[in-house]
Amino acid sequence: MVLRIRLALHGCKNRPFYHIVVANKKWKRDGKHFEQVGSYDPMPNERNEKLVALKLDRIRYWLGTGAQPTNRVAQLLGIAGILPVHPRSYLEATRNREARQEDFQEIFKNGQE
Repeated sequence: MVLRIRLALHGCKNRPFYHIVVANKKWKRDGKHFEQVGSYDPMPNERNEKLVALKLDRIRYWLGTGAQPTNRVAQLLGIAGILPVHPRSYLEATRNREARQEDFQEIFKNGQE
């Protein structure tokens, strides 16, 4: 039996909310699971923060028993410091930095004219 630490979708249309759960790889995304080990809210709040809550001791336990995180959960765990930082996190940070820099250059050019 292959265990996965993955996201289970909750919430409604245009307002997703995820539970981070441990489940068998073959089970449905939102179906039964062994344990909920955290939650993730991808919608930014008023301070532009995306909220994540993790049960670190339980995640370490499940990782020790052989559970494999999905890519998105691996990114979250890498940012939290449990796993090495996922390469996709570096890629997203670089893209965000370049986009922000282009925005500042455009604002600066418009201010010069």
